[in-house]
Amino acid sequence: MTKTRSSLSFASVLLCACMFASGACGIILEYIQASLASMILGNSFEQWAMVIGLMLFWMGFGSLIQAQIPKKYLIYAFIWVETGLALVGGFSPTLTYISYGYTAHYILVLYFFVSFIGIMIGLEIPVIIRINNDFSKELSTNLGNILSADYLGSLIGSFIFVFIFLRFTPITEAAFLTAGANFFLAFVTFVYFSKKGLLKTGFLVPAVMILTFCAISYGYLNNRQWNIKIEQPLYDDPIILSKTTQYQHIAITHYKPFDEVRLFLNGNLQFCSTDEQRYHEPMVHPVMNLAPIKERVLILGGGDGCALREVLKYKEVKQVLLVDLDPEMTKLAQTHPVLKRINQDAFKDSRLVTISGNGIIQGINRRLYLETNKKKHPIKQPEPYKLADVKVMNVDADKFLSDVSGYWDVIIIDMPDPSTPELTKLYAKEFYKKVKQHLSQHGLMVVQATSPYLAKESFLCIGRTLESAAFDILPFHENVPSFGDWGWYLAWYPNIQKAKILDRIEKLTIDVPTRFITPEVFRSELIFGKDVLTTTNKQINTILYPALLSLYNHESWLLD
Repeated sequence: MTKTRSSLSFASVLLCACMFASGACGIILEYIQASLASMILGNSFEQWAMVIGLMLFWMGFGSLIQAQIPKKYLIYAFIWVETGLALVGGFSPTLTYISYGYTAHYILVLYFFVSFIGIMIGLEIPVIIRINNDFSKELSTNLGNILSADYLGSLIGSFIFVFIFLRFTPITEAAFLTAGANFFLAFVTFVYFSKKGLLKTGFLVPAVMILTFCAISYGYLNNRQWNIKIEQPLYDDPIILSKTTQYQHIAITHYKPFDEVRLFLNGNLQFCSTDEQRYHEPMVHPVMNLAPIKERVLILGGGDGCALREVLKYKEVKQVLLVDLDPEMTKLAQTHPVLKRINQDAFKDSRLVTISGNGIIQGINRRLYLETNKKKHPIKQPEPYKLADVKVMNVDADKFLSDVSGYWDVIIIDMPDPSTPELTKLYAKEFYKKVKQHLSQHGLMVVQATSPYLAKESFLCIGRTLESAAFDILPFHENVPSFGDWGWYLAWYPNIQKAKILDRIEKLTIDVPTRFITPEVFRSELIFGKDVLTTTNKQINTILYPALLSLYNHESWLLD
């Protein structure tokens, strides 16, 4: 390769641009693989650490490989690397998901793609640096330009992944869009250096590029249809909705012969329509009838609207505040005909205030603006219904409790199981202390607490953590056929004597229509078998030491 720095100075600019774009594509592909690993294997922190660590290792291996590439083949090598990333990066989420549904070796498939992409990314940087060495005045300038372009591209790629791909595209579609960018880099490089006479034109490279373009275009146009077909083997019943949001993957299945509807979040069953009353009614009606006042109710989680449906049966309730992390989940609960039928269109009740991402105006020292079901745009609530003066409001329940002021008579915590670090913090001592600051002195709280049979240590850890936050507690459980034996905790301020709560339970009445729960059934739910509530484990769950995460992950195979 001949040094022609003056006549080919544009080449250095082109190579920097390629490095910028490849840096963005590389980080996006890493994030896609880490997100995919989190969705399939769970425990997002662990999977992100594993994927990023594994990719960095193989990037180092790729950097070693490039030393074996002769100088005259460097441009060809870059074209092949970008073409390989386009094909493998584009199809890897789809192929991995297929292996997840059809084979027991999907972990090997996942990490094969992670390793291959790592090697290709590791090849990119040194190959471009070596090519650019012919068009740069000195090594320091060459390294500075190329590496700064790569780092800046990685930052932009992170923004694109977080603010565009996570919010608006399925992960498979994001992969094909990134693949398209990799292919474009290969195409531009091929055209430019061919015109400069630095590449020998032949049949092989153009043919492979044409086939690659056709493959990723076909994949992009068909990936959404493929997703449903690929996902179906993971579920027993036909999928009627499959949607990936910024926070989770939502799937709804429907078995028409029994009119059985199941809601799944990230592959985990949330409810089955044929027995969900055995979960939601014990969670809601005892606490609602044991609380002396129930005018203001706070529901943390419960985006499907089933707990809300039960709460709204009480005429004494003047206001319900529902806080759910995912606006898409509450939107589906409000609009999807199957979910609306199950939750009895609970979101249309005028007593409901929904806080979601679209219902909050952020700013400094502004009052909280809420979304109502009467108008599409956020409006300021009348003064009696103002919740708080806040600086910044976040849809995360923990952040919400930190920023909002006011008290609730009944608080219902219906969070998904503590299967990830993000969810485990919502079962931490610090979180329960924040909840306590918003529970009225006469109020009662109920907490979803996993299975006392299948996840005994997790269940007991949640109880100990509640007590460490200065709550008095009362555990209860019920058999839910879809889940097995399931448990909750009633919790209240210690200023209310436990004997008084037990006396209320003896006199308990439920005067609203129910399908399952009765006072007698609830009293039976307070009875546990021998040694079910005993353990030698004394750990509590905190943010800095999330003991519940390891306990739950150890027991979670029984829940699958």
